[in-house]
Amino acid sequence: MDFTIPEEIMDMKRTIREFVDTEVDACAMQIEEEDSIPRPLLDKAGEMGLFGLGIPEKYGGLGLGMLDRCLLLEELGRTHAGFVSYIGVHIGIGSTGIIELGSDKVKEKYLPAMATGDKLGAFALTEPNAGSDAAGIKTTAVFKGDRWVLNGMKHFITNGPDADVVTVIAVTDKEKGPRGGFTAFAVEKGFPGFAVGTIEKKMGLKGSRTSELIFEDCEVPEENVLGEVGKGYTSALKILTKGRVGLAARCVGACDKLVEMSTRYAQQRVQFGQSIAGFQAIQWMLAEMATDTEAARALTYRVAWLVDQGSPVFKEGPIVKLFASEALARVVDKAVQIHGGMGYMKEFPIERFYRDARITRIYEGTNEIQRMVIAGRLLKEFEL
Repeated sequence: MDFTIPEEIMDMKRTIREFVDTEVDACAMQIEEEDSIPRPLLDKAGEMGLFGLGIPEKYGGLGLGMLDRCLLLEELGRTHAGFVSYIGVHIGIGSTGIIELGSDKVKEKYLPAMATGDKLGAFALTEPNAGSDAAGIKTTAVFKGDRWVLNGMKHFITNGPDADVVTVIAVTDKEKGPRGGFTAFAVEKGFPGFAVGTIEKKMGLKGSRTSELIFEDCEVPEENVLGEVGKGYTSALKILTKGRVGLAARCVGACDKLVEMSTRYAQQRVQFGQSIAGFQAIQWMLAEMATDTEAARALTYRVAWLVDQGSPVFKEGPIVKLFASEALARVVDKAVQIHGGMGYMKEFPIERFYRDARITRIYEGTNEIQRMVIAGRLLKEFEL
């Protein structure tokens, strides 16, 4: 494994760093207050190619591999989490199914506009009674005439209110269930019978909107099936597994920023006649934060490299999501402690990072589910 960063990626990292430090961070309080992302920021992100990091060049994207994408997602992870989630879900689980499973016709129809950000992507698996138990979904798809008809509801769908095309997992054979009875579809916002339901009010991720999606005799053309009919559950797992690697990279970026802010604050904050950076208690917290960050970074790079080698990472994907999100939890908790009362105030970004970090242990598969998947893989590997 060689993690030497190519010069063109370093240039992109520097460009993204400048963008998030000078433009996105400057709008952070506005995003929090308005719970929406200013259009100029999204337009600039589109001009920079951020919506098309993983979309093949033939469709207008940058066609980057997973490791290169993670290197850039680190930079995005340093700024407002709602902004990062809006883009991160789009370039991860929101577009992966179309890129890897869509027919040429479907790719040509959606990917060029998704690469520029003119069309936003989302992924819909979770339902009111099927969260961690993804195999328990009830949304159905029945083939009638020349199209599929979907009925049911999804909820907690990131980008749900704003997405133009959604990868939806539905039941096409109740008897087979997840073992041959689920299918993935690309569903457009304008399809008859497709509507946005309740838009949720969340603890964090302001600007990244989450909602119900409702399907009432929603008509989907046959050509919009992603992959094979009946293989949707496997497709969903593959999409989520790769998405978890990108999420880990975003966690690493947030850790990086928190280490930087905490180290600088510790040198500026004076108590008992000296900067608190001189106290061993603070130094140890900083050391542990840096160690967690570097461990998460190394693991993320390795798993991203495995993806680029064609490995399915069914065990490694859950491992990196679990470790990186919990590393972020430890890092942000220490960051609040180092900042003391200032870390608890909304006027300072540490408070926002603390709230936003919490969801990383829940979405794209709870960490409890990650542990179950990891253990299941281990038991198969070392079966007696």
